[in-house]
Amino acid sequence: MTYDEGLAQRIRERLGERSAVTEKRMFGGLAFLLHGNMTMGVSGEEVVVRVGPDRTEQALARPEARPMDFTGRPMRGWVTVSGPALAEDAVLDHWITTAVAFADTLPPK
Repeated sequence: MTYDEGLAQRIRERLGERSAVTEKRMFGGLAFLLHGNMTMGVSGEEVVVRVGPDRTEQALARPEARPMDFTGRPMRGWVTVSGPALAEDAVLDHWITTAVAFADTLPPK
């Protein structure tokens, strides 16, 4: 699977201020890691966002989010955000902020 390079670039620009951000090709897409912890990734025209187990239900209350499910079993602590909603900068910014906030609670790898 390919990923939307334009979407990846928009995320890259927003995360660019952080020196601890790295990128890694994973699962046919592109993952963004903070201190070695995956925060979010671009898969096709969507993003997968690590929100943490305690914020999953809150994240799923947003209309653009659905459970992340690559294997037939939803992964708790992760959501998938649909491509069309991501055209809005405010929506993308919300998910980046959410992912970074959770990643900041994790110890560096």
